[in-house]
This record gives sequence, structure tokens and C-alpha cells, in this order.
Amino acid sequence: MKIRRILATAVAAAVTTPVVFLSAAPAFADTKPSPASTQKPAQNEDDKPPTHQELVEAVAKAQAKLDALEAERKQVLKDLKDDTIDPALKAEFLAAEEAVKVAEEARKTADQKVVTAQAAFDKLTETSTEEERKLAEKDLADAKKAAEDAVTAKTAADLRLEKARTACDDARVALSRKAELLGKDIVLAEEELAQAEQDLEDFEELSECVEDDAVRIDLNGPETITAGQPAVFSMRVTNASGRDLDLVDVYANASRLILPGEDVDEDTDFTKWSIPVEWSSADVLEWTPVSDEFESIEVGRLAKGAHYDVKLRLTTAADSPAGQGMAFAYAEYENNDGSCGMALDGAHADFGILSKGDKPKPTPTPSPSTSTPAPAPSTGNTGNTNTTQQGGSSSTPVNNGTLAATGANDVLPQLGLAAAGAVALGAGAVFVARRRKAGTQA
Repeated sequence: MKIRRILATAVAAAVTTPVVFLSAAPAFADTKPSPASTQKPAQNEDDKPPTHQELVEAVAKAQAKLDALEAERKQVLKDLKDDTIDPALKAEFLAAEEAVKVAEEARKTADQKVVTAQAAFDKLTETSTEEERKLAEKDLADAKKAAEDAVTAKTAADLRLEKARTACDDARVALSRKAELLGKDIVLAEEELAQAEQDLEDFEELSECVEDDAVRIDLNGPETITAGQPAVFSMRVTNASGRDLDLVDVYANASRLILPGEDVDEDTDFTKWSIPVEWSSADVLEWTPVSDEFESIEVGRLAKGAHYDVKLRLTTAADSPAGQGMAFAYAEYENNDGSCGMALDGAHADFGILSKGDKPKPTPTPSPSTSTPAPAPSTGNTGNTNTTQQGGSSSTPVNNGTLAATGANDVLPQLGLAAAGAVALGAGAVFVARRRKAGTQA
């Protein structure tokens, strides 16, 4: 889903560097689109979510491309069936065939003349005059020379016909090859059309969703993690909407922050800062990796006031340098009645990264979780309650007693800004996309 991947990239960029958020902030502050005559393209225009009109045009363009390819292939197949090749090639082939026939008849005639001349020469006797002998010898020599010339002419005619036949066959092979290549182009065009239609569908689906605080996420984890060693974080997803939610998805991501001296610009590949994330729950006991495309953690049905507990396991690369990092999560939901929503706020957990061999500093009193909570519902439930995820349910509570809360005191001030950027940029990407759609329909 390209729209969601754009959102995911924006969130990852904000988590990785506050610079991205700061440069993008004016775009989210502008609540009214500029007129087309005065609007200036931004430096990173290609990175902005496409408008509804652009997606509609992309579908039309992809469909037109597919139609043109199919029409062209249909014509090529008809040409193959009808043996429609270059008329000049066909004309040369027919002429070469006729030349071969003529040369063959000429060769036969010449051979017969040799036989006749030889017979006349053989009839000479001792009484034949010298003049008669010389004339017979000349007729025989001329006949043999004519026969040799006829053979040469027939060889040339055969070669001409072979070349003409090869040229026609090559033309047919070229048509066949063209049909084959067009078939491959059609497959790619069909995929392109399907992607364009999916992008449009995703856009319209996201544009119909509200931004609210129906789902609250609390994220807790250790204050420091060590490079190469897994670290477990606990996440609680709570339905704070006041109604049952039929399908809740959570998206989780983790990244280390940039270090002094690391270059960052619009072409930077932020994935090199990404920290692999795995998740498990009482319903999904095995650690399941979160994909590069922000594959969701499917919470499933979440009843009013209920919560669902997930464990996240982060494992930095063994050669990861010491620094700071952040885990981030946000939620979406869909209901059977067609309503849907995206979280206005997400949760993030800041942590220090120790290089391999370093020892964590003792922290006698853990800090509270760095999250962005919505008002908690009135419920006495603990553990996973009234949830349906992959056909199961759980009543396992979050084990806050064994995990220190996030928020180290020596975390850089920019860390909080990066978290804010992640939340704002993540929600803002969808907000801007929907706002642009409204603008194009106004």
C-alpha cells in the first residue's frame, strides 16, 4: 500500500532526525491550499503524498497504456495469422521463386543442347570433312559453356531465393518476438494499473477515516539496550472510544538517532538507522518480525474499555555505535459499519544504546513512560480483555514490574522533538493527503 508506505517513511524520517520534522512543519501548519497560480513546488515535491486528482489521472494513464498495448498485440497476432509482413519482402520472395524456375528451365535446355551436340559430334566418321569436324567441336563446346552458365545462374537464383525466404522468416520471427515482448509489457502494465487502482482505493479509504484518540497506546521498556542483544518492551493497546472496535491494527517502528558527523539530506536512506522489531502476545507466542513495509500488528476486535498487551523485541546490530534510540507505535481501526480512524497521537519510548561491551548505568528510580495517552476508560479489566486476534484471546497483564520505564534523564533534548515530529508527521501526512483531495473537489 503506497499511501501507507509514504506515511511509514515519514514517521521513520521524523524518528531518525528532527531536521525533517522542522523542515516539514510549515506544510502542516497551512490549513488552506494555495491557489494553483501562486502555489510554488517545495524542494522535496516528489516526497509529498499524491493528491486525489493525481491518483485518478494515474489510473486513467495506466488504463490507457494497457489498452494501447493490448490493441498493438492484437494487431501483431493478426499480422502473424495473415502473414502480413513487409510487401517488398514478399515481392522479392515471389520474384526469387520465379527466377529459380526460369533458371531451372534454362539449365535443362542447356543440358539438352549438350546432349544433342555430343550426339552430333559422335556421328562424325573418317569421311567427314575437316570443316564438319571443327563445326561439331564448336557446337559441343558452346553447348557445354551454355550449360555451365546455366548452372551458375541456377545457383545464383537459389541463393537469391534463400535470402528472400530468410528475410521473410526473420520478419515473421520479429513479429512473434514483438508479440511475446508485448505480452510481458501487458503483464507489467496490468500490475501498474492494479497498483494505481490500489493507491486510489487506499487514498479514498484513508481520506474517509477520522483522526481521533479512540485507541490509546502505552509503551514501556528498558532505559538502555546493548548493541547485538535483544531488549523487550511492553505495549498496551486500549480502546478508549466508548464503543467496540471491530478491527484494530498497530504499527511499530524503532530507530537509532543520528550521531554527530552523520550526513543527512533529502536523499538519505533512513533504513540504515532502523532497528529490527519483533512482536509477540498471548495469542501469538512466537516472535513475529515487523516487515520493512510497516506490516501491522493485528490486534483484531477490541471491546469498549478493553486492552491488548503486546511485547516488542528490539535487537540492534552488533556493531551499532553508542547513542540514543526510540521506539514508536501508532494505531488504526476499522469497523464493520464502514467507519474507521487513525490515531491523532502515538506512543514513543526513548532509550540509550550501549555499544557491545559497555555496561548500563544503575537507575534506582525509573522515569514514567514517554507516551501520548488519551483519557483512560473506566474499567477494572486487566490483561487482554474482550479482544479477538487471530482467533484467540488472552488475559495476560503487562509485566511492568520487570521492565524499567523509558525516559533516561541524559537523553538529548532533540529526542522529544523527534518524537513529536514522528507523531505530527505521521498524522500530518494523511491529513495533508485528505485536505488536498478536498481541495481538488472544491
